Order: sequence, then C-alpha cells, then structure tokens
Amino acid sequence: MLKADAIPVLLNRIDPARNMARYYSVAIEPTLFGWSSVVRDWGRIGRTARRRLDLYDGKDQALAAAGRLLADKLRRGYAPR
Repeated sequence: MLKADAIPVLLNRIDPARNMARYYSVAIEPTLFGWSSVVRDWGRIGRTARRRLDLYDGKDQALAAAGRLLADKLRRGYAPR
C-alpha cells in the first residue's frame, strides 16, 4: 500500500530500440462531495494525455487502488521518474 506522502507519482518507460517513450501519472484528489478520486494520466511523452478518474468513498480505499495500479505498471517496466 502507498503512503499518502508518495502521491502524486510519475512513471516513465523509455525503450529507444522499440521507439517507446511513455509516461503514467497517478494522483489522489478530493471531490466537491467528500469522496476521494484516483486521477490517472498516461500517454506518449510529448503528446496529449489520456485521463481517467475513479471515485472512492475514502482516502484509504483510493490509496489502496492507486497502489495496485502502480504495482502493475512497475511490473510492466515503468520506473519512477
């Protein structure tokens, strides 16, 4: 599980042999209605990002979800910037 001070996180995956230059960003933000949201941005470095917002009842649930997402990206070869 992630610690609250570790968010936001920016990961990169660069492989010149495959012409790959990607990034992945995860942040936890509050909503106007008291929920917590996990905001993910991803895409090719230098291009317009894609964004996804997932809502959770509490910050602990959002941290757990963000931890699972980041663990998956680290397994796939992304590294902290």
